[in-house]
Amino acid sequence: MYLEHLNLVVNDLEETLTFYRAAFPYWEVRGEGTQSWYGTPRRWIHFGDDQQYLTFNDNGSGENRALHTNDLGLAHFAYVTQNLDAVIRRLLSAGFDIAKDGSQDEYRKNVYFLDPNGFEIEFVQYLSDIPQERNQYA
Repeated sequence: MYLEHLNLVVNDLEETLTFYRAAFPYWEVRGEGTQSWYGTPRRWIHFGDDQQYLTFNDNGSGENRALHTNDLGLAHFAYVTQNLDAVIRRLLSAGFDIAKDGSQDEYRKNVYFLDPNGFEIEFVQYLSDIPQERNQYA
């Protein structure tokens, strides 16, 4: 079993794609269309590769949850990369700032960015293939 996709409601599809294209330069729009969601018209896009993708649905309203609170909702989602420095460079070049630095240790490094809709995305690079080193919880 694996996670196939996340379905996110966003404000602006093009602005959202700017962020995710910088993070995932080899992903592409797999499909798109329009629909009505409980009376609200919206456009949707599946952005990813053959195994996984993100669904973006426009016409979002309201604000995303405040990440510094314990309010119910999504805290963040994370992607593993083989080259964290390259991801950071691409996102900075696309105009997105680091939201917060992650914990750096000898077995992994990570960083957090906010997408244009306020979703926090963690990018992590593991520096060991040994599960006990990668998954320390101290």
